[in-house]
Amino acid sequence: MRLQDIIFELCSENNWRLIALEVIPDHVHLFLEVDPIFAPSTIIKRIKGRASHHLRKEYPHLLKLPTLWTPSYFCATTGNASTETIKKYIENQRGK
Repeated sequence: MRLQDIIFELCSENNWRLIALEVIPDHVHLFLEVDPIFAPSTIIKRIKGRASHHLRKEYPHLLKLPTLWTPSYFCATTGNASTETIKKYIENQRGK
C-alpha cells in the first residue's frame, strides 16, 4: 500500500521507530517511538504533508479533492498501557 510506504520512508528518514501501523479506509492508526525533540503536531504535519504531496502526484484524480486529510488527529503517550497492548490494539483494527 502506497501510504504505508510513504510513512515507512518518513520514519526511516527521521529515525522514528515505527512500532505498529494500520491503514483503514477512513483513518490511520500509527504507533511511534520518537525523540521528544519532535512535537506531535510536527510529526503529523510531516506525515500528512508528505503523503498528500506524493499521493496527489502519483494519483492525479486526487487533485480534484479539496484535501486528503482532516485537520484533526489524536495523540497519546503510552504511560498507562504496555507497548504490546497498544500494538495488539492497532493490529486488531484491521478490517474494522
